[in-house]
Amino acid sequence: MKIVTWNINGIRTFRGGIKKALDSLGADIICVQETKVTRDLLDERTAIVDGYNSYFSYSRGRSGYSGVATYCKDSATPFAAEEGLTGLLTNHEGAVGCYGDHTEFSSEELQLLDNEGRAVITQHRIMCQNKVQTVTVINVYCPRADPEKPERKQFKLQFYKLLQYRAEAILKDGSYVIVLGDVNTSHRPIDHCDPSDIDDFGENPGRKWLNGFLHSDKPEEDKNEEEPDEESEISETDPIHGGKFVDTFRYFHPTRTNAFTCWSTLTGARQTNYGTRIDYIFADCQLAKDQFLGADIMPEVEGSDHCPVWGQLSCPLLPSSKPPPICTRYLPEFAGKQQKLSRFLVKVDQKSVQSERRDVLPGSQEEEERRENLNPIRAGNVSGKKRVLTSDSVVPKGKKTKTVNTSSKPQGSLLSFFKPKLTNAVPPTEAPVRQCEKILSLDEMTPTQNSQKASTTRENVSSVADGLPEDTEPIFEGSTQMCTSSTTETCDKQVKTKHSTPQPSVGHSNSNKGASLVFWKSVLHGPPPPPSCKVHGEPCVLRTVKKEGPNMGKQFFVCARPQGHSSNPEARCNFFAWVEKGK
Repeated sequence: MKIVTWNINGIRTFRGGIKKALDSLGADIICVQETKVTRDLLDERTAIVDGYNSYFSYSRGRSGYSGVATYCKDSATPFAAEEGLTGLLTNHEGAVGCYGDHTEFSSEELQLLDNEGRAVITQHRIMCQNKVQTVTVINVYCPRADPEKPERKQFKLQFYKLLQYRAEAILKDGSYVIVLGDVNTSHRPIDHCDPSDIDDFGENPGRKWLNGFLHSDKPEEDKNEEEPDEESEISETDPIHGGKFVDTFRYFHPTRTNAFTCWSTLTGARQTNYGTRIDYIFADCQLAKDQFLGADIMPEVEGSDHCPVWGQLSCPLLPSSKPPPICTRYLPEFAGKQQKLSRFLVKVDQKSVQSERRDVLPGSQEEEERRENLNPIRAGNVSGKKRVLTSDSVVPKGKKTKTVNTSSKPQGSLLSFFKPKLTNAVPPTEAPVRQCEKILSLDEMTPTQNSQKASTTRENVSSVADGLPEDTEPIFEGSTQMCTSSTTETCDKQVKTKHSTPQPSVGHSNSNKGASLVFWKSVLHGPPPPPSCKVHGEPCVLRTVKKEGPNMGKQFFVCARPQGHSSNPEARCNFFAWVEKGK
């Protein structure tokens, strides 16, 4: 049995072919985090993969946020599965059960902890020493404690506590337990690229929780990594054995350094391996000791800011004959069942706690997160452009017009009432043209007509060019019928506007452009030229402060190289310079 966990940073990671990506990992059970997909955006290609059965958990309050999924090979089909840790999202047969003690949580708190789509649990049968046993796989994406939002720190710690209660309750019920995923905390200094840069490293509440959750009696760990306060934390949880779970990577590689699973993409830190190990496979002590053959990270696998982690067990899986009810292949939108229109218009009491929970977090959906999956703004702009181009009115500056032949009749299209009018676009000399029923094309005029009207046309072109926007050209297309005799000459002049070479207007236009260029350069400043960093002598990159505070929005220069340890000469140096105001 092989199991893999990977924070994929968006299900788009698999866009090149999800089956190919899953097959390349070579695992029976593949747990992914941060899918960033909600139920309404889940497509069939992602949900149903040939040879696999899948189980998703979605965020109820935000689109393009959080989310986890577990893909099981058909040969590893679970006999039970459920979404979330609390049991509140479960109202079907085939649930895992064993929810633990919830007395420390309010009902609202429990609901919020499961509302972000951070856990999927699958339960499988395995053969151990000729005996059928149960192993429960808890796939989690633990919250990040945003320094800007103090309430998220408490949310993260409550999630950890709920996770521990659930895992230990299932373990107590007689099942082996594997907890895996993105835990969002590096446990020990050996798991961090620069622990000395963090004040009170061992005092971090997330690390203290891990100290109590994990069994830590291995001498290899103790002699190198013990923090002074850790003994008290462990003994407080369980005076004899410490925690009930083992970090399988450290079980097999207790002293390996520079083994990281997550790197900052903003600073290019993966190039210098300046990262952290926050993705884990935890197993209960008995399972780790009796069945685990190995565990390791896969930093060579790209496509996300995290890399996969794998674990190998000696026991074979025994597939269930039928997937549990929450398997995605049973969702009505993928099961080939005809749905009633009323299902889309009202809440129904089908297995859709999802839609009922969707209203729990009003206002938590952020614009930029919504834009990741839906792009109504761009779509609106496109349709707007089409409407402008297909109407009879003159388009805004920067667009070439196909016709300037507007009717003098008051009736017009509805769209014309919503467009700006360019008062100078049609000069007075053009008034007779409006009375023409058709315009003569230049190709059908005789050379004599062309030569006779050359001088007149130059004068007319100059006046038209003055009235039109800089890069707007009047082009007349139509049938080859003649205008009425009273306006033929004027029409001819306008026709020749496109094809003549009006020398006087060229000079005039160039001078206008030159003056305009000088004006805009004086008004709009481009980005300041980057200075060179002192260590490498290379041009710096321009950054903007996005953190709330007095420097919000200010720009600064830093070394363009990827972030790395201060001892690495290839990494970014400490050059820093604010962009002076007004430059």
